[in-house]
Amino acid sequence: MKATVLIAEDEALLAADLLAQLTGLWPDLHCIASVADGKAAVEQALALQPDILFLDIRMPGMTGLEVAQALAEDWPDRAAPFPLLVFVTAYDQYALHAFEHAAVDYVLKPVRPDRLEKTCARLQTALRQRQLSQAAEPSLDAAIHTLRELLHANADAASPQGKPAPASPLRLIQASAGNTITMVPIADVLYFEAADKYVRVVTAEREHLIRISLRELQLQLDADTFWQIHRSTLVRCDAIVSALRDDSGKLTLTLRGHPDKLSVSRLYADRFKGL
Repeated sequence: MKATVLIAEDEALLAADLLAQLTGLWPDLHCIASVADGKAAVEQALALQPDILFLDIRMPGMTGLEVAQALAEDWPDRAAPFPLLVFVTAYDQYALHAFEHAAVDYVLKPVRPDRLEKTCARLQTALRQRQLSQAAEPSLDAAIHTLRELLHANADAASPQGKPAPASPLRLIQASAGNTITMVPIADVLYFEAADKYVRVVTAEREHLIRISLRELQLQLDADTFWQIHRSTLVRCDAIVSALRDDSGKLTLTLRGHPDKLSVSRLYADRFKGL
């Protein structure tokens, strides 16, 4: 069976070994790119649209899970079917719990030929089923459902670094600008948005920048108060006035006391269902 694969692995020797094993097990599998970081994985996957993605769970910049999330959010509606995902990881009880819960395939480092052979067989079966269906959109819907399960399982187990969530949520943010430190009550925050190495803290009156990753910040917040609506956005749920769905199904949020409109990604659109 002919198919294309993109490998995202930051250790060059491991990437080469994985490719060599795949070539031996599946001669008709063509590697269209091998990249060493998460950002390149997203860019190349969107550009080349491979049939299969092997994603190292720990890469510079973005984890393999964050790459999958970014692709699910940005994958074009009428593109080729969403890639089949295989995560490559060192033994990590939190990651393995999440993968098994969401029924996502994974291989452990160092990659064993017998285990990889089983993965190849599963991938070939999935590709045959996909060819019979001849439909790209259902594959994206299925991928989004699987990734939702994976994200929930991963959040329930622990953070990607294996750190448990704190016992009590954050109540105050100390935002520094020059020589001034501004105390920002969490109750005043409308939403948080990732911006390069910073996070924008947006209130009704103004915004601040704090140097922390959105993921680290999220672990310190009350999940029932701040909802993730995009990989780069957390919004305070009681600041939402309305959710408007356009003809293509995309959701946009209007906030109370602020002109900004926030987009909801496919992965989190299931939060908004009328009663």
